[in-house]
This record gives sequence, C-alpha cells and structure tokens, in this order.
Amino acid sequence: MNNRQSNTADSGPTKRPPSVDKVLNSTGGQRLITRFGRTAVTKAIRHQLDLLREHRHTDSAAFPDIEEILVLVNETLEQDNQFSLKRVLNLTGTVLHTNLGRAVLPSSALQAVNDVASGACNLEYEIDDARRGDRDSHIESLIIDLTGAEAATVVNNNAAAVLLVLNTLASGKEVPVSRGELVEIGGSFRIPDIMSRSGCHLVEIGTTNRTHSQDYRAAIGQNTALLMKVHTSNYKISGFTNTVSDAEVATIAHEFNLPFITDLGSGSLIDLHALGLPDEPTVSTTLNSGADIVSFSGDKLLGGPQAGIIVGKSEYIERIKSNPMKRALRLDKLAIAALYGTLKLYKDPNRLTRDLPVLHFLTRTSEEIMGLARELIAPVSQKLSGIAEVSIVDTKNQTGSGSLPLELLPGHGICIRPLAQGDNWLRQLAAAFRQLPVPMIGRLHDGSLLFDLRTLEHSNDVLSQLDFLELPQRDED
Repeated sequence: MNNRQSNTADSGPTKRPPSVDKVLNSTGGQRLITRFGRTAVTKAIRHQLDLLREHRHTDSAAFPDIEEILVLVNETLEQDNQFSLKRVLNLTGTVLHTNLGRAVLPSSALQAVNDVASGACNLEYEIDDARRGDRDSHIESLIIDLTGAEAATVVNNNAAAVLLVLNTLASGKEVPVSRGELVEIGGSFRIPDIMSRSGCHLVEIGTTNRTHSQDYRAAIGQNTALLMKVHTSNYKISGFTNTVSDAEVATIAHEFNLPFITDLGSGSLIDLHALGLPDEPTVSTTLNSGADIVSFSGDKLLGGPQAGIIVGKSEYIERIKSNPMKRALRLDKLAIAALYGTLKLYKDPNRLTRDLPVLHFLTRTSEEIMGLARELIAPVSQKLSGIAEVSIVDTKNQTGSGSLPLELLPGHGICIRPLAQGDNWLRQLAAAFRQLPVPMIGRLHDGSLLFDLRTLEHSNDVLSQLDFLELPQRDED
C-alpha cells in the first residue's frame, strides 16, 4: 500500500517539484548520465526545474512528473551536444563556395589527417638524428617538385602569404602596383589594406583599365622594395585595356635589381585547358616568366585545405621563413597532412579528375549530371505532389571563390516552383530542406527553389532524406 502510494506520487504531476537528486537518481536520469556525464545532466536538470518554477502561474498548477522532466532535459542535452559545424549538400551551383567550406578534400587528404591525428607525430622532429626539425620539410620538396621552384613555405591562407612576403621584403618601403590589380579578395580584405598592414607603402600606377611598362619604370625610386603583380582571379576588365605581362615586369624589376612578386590568388598547378576548362596561369609558368616569389591558395583550384603557399628563389624564401610573423601564420599538423595528401595526387595528373573532388566536379559531363536529375525527379515530384511543380532545368555553374570568374559551366538542376503558394511559403520550404539531417543548400531564383546537381555525388544523398522533409503549411491553410 505504502509502496504503491509512493510510486504513484513519484510518477504523476505534483504541486512541488522533485529534487535534483531524485531526478538524477531515477532510471531515466542514470541513462542520461551514461550518455552525457553527471555534471552536464545535473546542470541541465537544475536549469529545467528553474524554468518550470518560473513558468508556474498559480499555486494550484502541477509540476510535470519525473519522466516528463527527463524528456525536456534530454532535448536540452541533445541540442547542447550538437556540433554546429556539419556536413551539408552544396547544391548552389558554385563548386568552390566560400561559405560552404570551399574545396572538398580528397580521400588521400582525409587519410593523411587521420594518420597524424590519431597519435603523436614527427611534426618538428628529425627521426634520423633526434634533433628539432622544420615542419615545412614534410611538404617543401613535394611543392618544389610540382612547381619547379627553388624553395617553398606554407602559411594558413593566401592573404597571410601576401602579408608575410610584403612584411619580409618591403616593410617601410614602396611597392608599385597597377590600379587595375588592387582587388578585394573577399570578406572585405583588400590588397591596399593588406599592404598597409604589412608595413609597406602602396604606390598606385597606371589606371583602372590601362597600365604600361613605363608606369612601372617611372614609379621606381630609391625607396622601392620590389615590383608586384596581383592576378585578378575574381574579376576581369575588358574593352579598352592594357596590362603588362609577368615577363616584362620581371625584366624591369631585375634591371633595377629588385625582386618581382606575383600573387596568383586561386593558383593552379596544371594546365586546365587540357581538361576542357578555361585557361588559368599555372604556378610553374609564372615562375618561368621571371617571378622571384609566387603565392597562391591551397583550397581553391588546387583542391586542398585552407593554406597559403609561397614558392620561389631560395634567398627570399629563407628570409620569409625567418620572419617572426611566420610562427603566427604557420600551418598545424592536420593542415600539413591534408595539403600533402592533396599535393601527392598531382604526381599522377591522369587521375586528378577522378581522385581530386574539385577537378572531378569541374570536369563533370552534362550527361552524368543529367543522370542524377533523372533519378531525383520522380521521388521529389511525388513528395511535393499537388503543392509544387518539379522539373529538370538547365543551369550555369560557376567555379567560385574568385576562380575563373567569367567562365560558366553548363549543368542541370531540380527546379521546384509552387503551384499556388507565395514567396513566404517558398522561403519556408527552402528552410525545411536546410533542416534535414544533412542540410540541402540550394538557391531561390525567379520564384522557384533550385537545387543544382554538379557537386552532388550520389542521388541517394537526397532520396534517403525525403521522408524527413517537413513541408510548410500552405498559405491558404
């Protein structure tokens, strides 16, 4: 009798909240401790009981029973333990989407990261003679082999690479740059600002659309540190224009015993034209044109992790490595491993379009993309039957992240156009797709929701999630 009364009291709503210990020591509480740990569960229970007290409006209102409290606690713990950085499906039509993490890493890079992350590694340790080593040594020889440079070093992105090069070679001195090359590289990071932070003084030469060799010569004075060109990878100027070639600027720089620096931006290690893609200057070609230092990104056309790679003459690379700023900008072991795992794929160029995701996506055939669209059209149409018209459409894809800005690649996508709903419903539908276990990120365009399929690996990545899609209420409901 007493036990039955006690169990009833414990399990039903009460006018007084249970103690933290009582909830914690219940069967459900112990299960939560096993999953999340005693400290986290205790904190969540205490927080939930405080909320219940705050929202109790009258003395006669009953508190939930322990099981109901544990449901609320579990929801809180689940939410708190979700990592906000997660995998998504990039269906925007932009291959290298800065907001979506740019390059998808190849499996060789993932394996390299796993190998060095699962235990200690010789990041700065020479195994042969048990002395301190240089972390650049793990990838420098590979970069030299792929580019033909005398030496190389790496930092955490290309903006950092430009900053470090200029601070090392031109701090307190002047650097002439064509006005047509004073680019903004994204996130409001502008070449003039980076130059100012590096400690050098920008000397603008030429005009926005036309710069001549004489402009470089006229700008050189006693305080000139170097000549610099910035590859305009994120825009093009056409029409009445003139630029000075790398080779010609290199000749002028060397005539005055100055180093010639080139910021390639996205940078490419191979001839993209041979893959049916638009021409892009390669690192080796730029070096062969006379550049003493070339900087470029690791996570754009190269297809690896975020990194800034600096290659060129040994005398300048050594000075750059000795700059105290280098330590603040250096790569960690995981990025070095991922970069090595990516770069080693370039030893066998014939397999790049298969093994390197960025080049695989960029060279994907229209037929392959259309095949994905045909696999998706019926299931998606069925899911949205009577609500929206679903069709396969032709699309134009862009490389993104400032790479090949004027070149659009033909592709295909799934277009969802509401039958009678308004723009608000369409935005809610886009939000519902973003709430899937693996969020689907598309784009709203001309009264429709468009999912571009160039970077979708398998149709099942979409099909397996359709049952989880919660459709928004119709506007007339």
